[in-house]
Formats: sequence, C-alpha cells, structure tokens
Amino acid sequence: MQTILGANGQIATELARELKRSHTGDLRLVSRNPRKVNDTDRLMPANLLDAKQTAAAVQGSSIVYFTAGLPPDTELWEAQFPTMLKNALEACRAAGASFVYFDNTYMYPQDARLQTEDTLFAPVGRKGKVRAAMACMVLEEMARADIPVLIGRAPEFYGPGKTQSFTNALIIEKLQAGKKPRVPVRDDTRRTLIWTPDASRALALLGSTPDAYGQTWHLPCCDDRPTYRQFIAMASQAFGGNGSYTVVGKWTLTLAGLFSKQVREIQELLPRYAQDNLFDSTKFKRRFPGFDVTSYGQGVELIRQEWAHGQAA
Repeated sequence: MQTILGANGQIATELARELKRSHTGDLRLVSRNPRKVNDTDRLMPANLLDAKQTAAAVQGSSIVYFTAGLPPDTELWEAQFPTMLKNALEACRAAGASFVYFDNTYMYPQDARLQTEDTLFAPVGRKGKVRAAMACMVLEEMARADIPVLIGRAPEFYGPGKTQSFTNALIIEKLQAGKKPRVPVRDDTRRTLIWTPDASRALALLGSTPDAYGQTWHLPCCDDRPTYRQFIAMASQAFGGNGSYTVVGKWTLTLAGLFSKQVREIQELLPRYAQDNLFDSTKFKRRFPGFDVTSYGQGVELIRQEWAHGQAA
C-alpha cells in the first residue's frame, strides 16, 4: 500500500491519479478531511500534528508521500510544519516505509544563479527558514539511512484545476474573468514554472524507482523559461485577452502590505521576481529520458480546454 499525507491539494490529487494509473491500485489518502480521487482510494482522516494519528495513518504502507501544505501564514508555518514533518518521519521509521518528500524552493537564494540540486540553502525570510529547516530534517533522515528517503523539489506552479500560485491567480484567473493580468515586480525576468501534473507524475515515478532514493531531485520543467511578458502573450491568445497587463512594483506591494496581511505574507518572495528564476532539472531528465515534459504552450492550451469545458457544462 502507498499513502499520501496531505491529500487534498492539487499536487496530491494529481499524484493519486498517477499512482492509480501507473503504479498501484492500493492507495490510502490521509488528511483531516480526505476526499476520494479514484474510486478505489481508501480514506483515513488524521491530524498530522498528532503523532499517534500520523503513526496509524502510515501503518502498513510501503511508500509514503508527504505533500502536506498550509496557508501562507508565517506563524502557522513555524508552529505546525516542523511538527507535521517530524511526526511523518517517525511514523515511517516505525513502519519501515519509504519516504518521498515534496519540497519547494523557498530555501534557495533569490537571485539569478542557476538552481541545481547542489545549490546551498540561503533562505530569505521566516517562511524560507522554515522550509530550509524542514529540508535539513529530511536530509538528516536520508543520511541516517534507516529507511529509504528522497526529496522531489519544484519551483513555482502553474496548472489546471485548483492550482494555487502567483501565476494562476494573477494571470490565468484574471484572463478567465475578463480582467487585466497583474505581474509582480518585473515583466522581463525569465521564470521557471512547473506544470503541476508533471510534478505529480515525476514524484510518483521517483517513488517507484528504488535507485532514486538517497537523493534530492529537481522535478522536470520546460527549459524555455519565458518572461511574464511572453507568458501573458501566450495566455492572452488562448483566453481571448488583448495582451495588456499591469506591472505591480515592489514599492506598491510594500505599501499594500501595511494594510493587507495576505500581501505581507508574500513580501519575502518578492526578490525572486526581480531576478531571473533559473531552476535546472537536467538530473531528472538524464535519469528518465522518456519522461515527456509539458511545454508552456501546451500547458496554457490544456488550461483553456478545461476552462472552456467548464464554461459549457
């Protein structure tokens, strides 16, 4: 049996589909209020902040995927994320289960250097420090080697369904609503975005590959790396927009943060939008040369098709 901890997010949903499609029919979904993705899924409500509930949720699993998320609230991250991860690791160790950790890039330097699996952590802000500490916790478990452990790391998302990201919220959803897209900080820096179904397919493939354990993997992204100006041109063509957009400057966002907690919570991410974001996934592509990475044009068109189908329904 394979288990997904934190089973309601977009990555977990796509992961459950891929595991059922290509790897296993015996799947357990765990969260406070889990929902079936496949008809055969087993559901298990559990609070990952509770060690006993987490242990029960993992018991009997051969592979456990940690895809749990929290709202972008710094104090919540500091108070809950490390405990959730600690409980999950201890539960997997007790059950003898392999552990697959889905990670982001908050701990990386927010500059234009090429990001590889060997990039040293240099977190900016409190949320970045939380994610760096969590990644180090997983690396320590990996080095202990009591159980097989791997890290699959992804940059910012874009994708179908309820994908939550700056790009979806500020560009795609604006165009779908007939509104002008908004771009944070600059429109001429190159962005590396990952198509969420690709991230989930890659995570399932890594978890099912014995020699992938004991390593960190950058999940596969298209290497075109468009600027937001180029991405909006593609998306506007797909959704019938006129190509116009607004760049929201750093100082405007800083001022807005005085009045909005939601805006304050993203302040520490702003430096990455002032620089090229060059996330490298060469290692994965060399190991799995048959993996088809979705291009940005293909991704935007798939979102348009899903949206058009929803509009017609």
